[in-house]
Amino acid sequence: MTDRPLAVFDVDGVLADVRHRLHHLESRPKNWAGFFRAAVDDPPLAEGIALCLESAKDCEVVYVTGRPEHCRRDTVAWFARQGLPEGRLSMRAAGDRRPARLAKPQLLRRLARDRSVAVVVDDDEQVCNAYEAAGWRVLRARWMETAPVLLEAQEDDGRT
Repeated sequence: MTDRPLAVFDVDGVLADVRHRLHHLESRPKNWAGFFRAAVDDPPLAEGIALCLESAKDCEVVYVTGRPEHCRRDTVAWFARQGLPEGRLSMRAAGDRRPARLAKPQLLRRLARDRSVAVVVDDDEQVCNAYEAAGWRVLRARWMETAPVLLEAQEDDGRT
């Protein structure tokens, strides 16, 4: 399997619809615990799920997310409920508050050290630009309306 290229998928806004829990980020202070706790109830995004399943036919699917490491168990269980392929999951380390455009390419570099990357699927324009600048082929996920509060969480707060 190690000779198969990687298909890299983000989670929030690509596979999972996070809009139902964004209200946790609109309060001051932001309710990060509630935001991440509610992730278990994320509806799937049909376009992202279908693309992930299709990609698994020719590639090894891996996941790179800005979600923090403490969300691993819930995230993996959510993948299983959606019928997504098992794959390595790279997440933010505890305390990593760098903007997603910095954190996520570093996570991908670790996964792709000795592997080719067929495609990276993400919804964050700044992250996509960073991936492209690093030489990876990017598919911009535009099937979920982007909310300013989510972009703030990804780029300013460095939390997802």
